[in-house]
Amino acid sequence: MIDVSYAETKGKIKQQLSNIGNLPSIPHIITEVSQLLDNERTSASDLCKVISKDQSIAAKILAVANSPLYGLPRRVATIDFAIVIIGFEHIKNILLALSLVEAFKVRKTSDWNHRDYWRHSILTATAAKRIADDLRYPKSGEVFTVGLLHDLGLVVLQKYMNFDFKKIIEISTKENLPLYEAEFKVLGYTHEHLAEFLLEKWNFPQYITDSVLNHHTPSRSEKNPVLSSLIHLVDYMTQKMKIGDFVWDNDYKFDTNIIDILGFGNQEYLDKFIYSYEPLFNKQIETII
Repeated sequence: MIDVSYAETKGKIKQQLSNIGNLPSIPHIITEVSQLLDNERTSASDLCKVISKDQSIAAKILAVANSPLYGLPRRVATIDFAIVIIGFEHIKNILLALSLVEAFKVRKTSDWNHRDYWRHSILTATAAKRIADDLRYPKSGEVFTVGLLHDLGLVVLQKYMNFDFKKIIEISTKENLPLYEAEFKVLGYTHEHLAEFLLEKWNFPQYITDSVLNHHTPSRSEKNPVLSSLIHLVDYMTQKMKIGDFVWDNDYKFDTNIIDILGFGNQEYLDKFIYSYEPLFNKQIETII
């Protein structure tokens, strides 16, 4: 398990990112939606008008709402109906996460396939929310947000720190190291720390940033180990069942402490639980555009 000084890590990241002048800020659409939600008189129609300004985001919201794992009882054809059936706060969570992923979108290169990243992120988000609902975790909307943003640090690495990104891949290949460990060898920290730093900068709640920071090591979470464990579980499930083509999580190290944190009792019961979701996972990955 990788250990790293928290203060030292933040200092390194701040120094490296301070040289990047074009890091995205919180998208304007989020500011508009937040202002609307602060007004008790805001209607679904008011929110719909703002969200519909960005057709790419609007299409992704509908795709999420209609995905097999999101689990809505009927098909959602319009943004205003999505807002009504999902609820204002959940729509805000979905919109926030989708907007940030979109803001960091990069083209496919020889060392990065953004479509694979997107498919993995949306699968993790929708599956973690579904499992949270099935386990009766009360804040499944927040689980979706963390699921969608958990690997955001990788996009930052690829887009803004590409020399280091390529070095990580090179060392991983040459030394037969998991990419996660190669990150630490090159940078002295991992993509989790990068994402946490940026989410704090954008004023996300601490339990969100903590869960993103600890999605590889959920038993270390101080704010919400259950939330971190749900993301960790789905990450592990995608690798165990070989769902999708996201190579960064190959050789994923499973934190067995989540068996107790999530109340599964033992590994045998957890394995049965995991494979009971295999048909849904396969159906979901086929629908993600």
